[in-house]
Parts: sequence; C-alpha cells; structure tokens
Amino acid sequence: MKIQDVKDELDGVLNTINPRDFIENDPISIPKRFVKKQDIEISAFFAAILAWGQRKTIINNTNRLMNWMGEEPYRFIMEHSGTDLKVFESFVHRTFNSTDCLYFIEVLKQFYMKEDSLEKSFKGDTIKNRLIYFYHQFFDFDFASQRTRKHIANPSKNSSAKRLNMFLRWMVRKDSIDFGIWDSIKPADLRCPLDVHVQRAAFHFGLLSRKQQDWKAVDELSDYLLRLDANDPIKYDLALFKWSESKG
Repeated sequence: MKIQDVKDELDGVLNTINPRDFIENDPISIPKRFVKKQDIEISAFFAAILAWGQRKTIINNTNRLMNWMGEEPYRFIMEHSGTDLKVFESFVHRTFNSTDCLYFIEVLKQFYMKEDSLEKSFKGDTIKNRLIYFYHQFFDFDFASQRTRKHIANPSKNSSAKRLNMFLRWMVRKDSIDFGIWDSIKPADLRCPLDVHVQRAAFHFGLLSRKQQDWKAVDELSDYLLRLDANDPIKYDLALFKWSESKG
C-alpha cells in the first residue's frame, strides 16, 4: 500500500475510537482514576508491567494492588509499614509474584526518596538508552531480586520492551487517552509498543517485515510510523491495535 493510503486508513480507524469506551476496557483505566502526578505514575507503572494476558485480569489484578495501597499509591509507597506489606505476600499475576511485587514497592520508594517523579529515572539520548538506563537503575541495589529482572525489559538484550514502551506512551503523549505529564521526552521520539495485535496489523499494512518481536522490529515499525506523522507517530499504536482487534 502507498504511504498516503496507509495513513488515510489508520487515521480512519483512529476516528472510530471512542476514548471513554477505550479507556474503560484498557489497563490505562487504573491511572485515569488518579489526579496526583505520582499516583498516576505508580498506578500506570504497575498497570503497564502487568499488561500481559487478558485485559480483564490485568485490570482486576492492578485494581487489587491499588486497593491494598488504600487508593493512595504514592502515600503507601512512601509511608507503608512492614505490617502493611503482609497482604502483598499473596499476590500473583502470571509469573509476577509476591517477591516481584514487594521488590517493586521498595525500589519505587527508593526512587521517590531522591526525586519527585519517575521521569528522572529514564535518562538517555534515545528511548532505547533511556530504557537501558532505567533497567540498570531499577536493579542497582544490594537487595536486588534476580528473579524480578525478567519483568523489566532491557533493549540491550534486543527485548521489544512492549510494556515499558506503553508506559512511556501513556506518560509522554497527550490527548484524550494518554496523560502527557512528562516533558523531557518528545512524542516523536517514542517507540511503538509491539505485541501480537500490533504486529499483525503492521504486517497487513506493510509497515513491518521482521518476524521476531524484538527491538529491531520495534525500530523498523516506529521509523515507518514517523513517515505517517513526524510529530506524533505512536498515536498509530492505537489504530493498529484496534484494527487487529476488529478482525478477531
């Protein structure tokens, strides 16, 4: 397909998305409940990290975490006691278990003790380098959990980093769906979250040739999307996802 034809069709898909309906059935519905920047960041981070499997289960399990945090995730992260953590010892979402959850809580506390936003934990000249920096920061502790490393993607190992790219999309893009509360990253620099739905649509529209779901594929797809919109290419993540979902 010609570039203009692809752009026209994907723009058409975007125009069919009702933001309220989309948010209601998507993990982004959890951070949408919050107003404070840190509450949004923490709830969005957990929602993104748990975003694999059925969306209903993802939403239910993330909501459970927020409930255990008293619907004040930032206050909980900074002020919790050892007793408050007991309930998290029963948490399981696929391969993400209580050990991972408790490690996340402690690391987030360490981050927020130094900075007022998670944005400061993503540094670099490219998204790839920002994610690599975050990975090393996340495990730069004497108490680092080895088993938890598999839950934070590292593009230096050619991971597609789908969930972290989605988290960054939420934080950086600003429209009726995404928050746009970070300004150190330009929307044009974002990389596309790549999952089976997006990959399927990308193949259909000729945006992607690489078969593996890895960082090379993320770069290939994202660079093509820049040709559709040089300022906001990753808005088409939603269009590709919705197109694939509509095909069953």
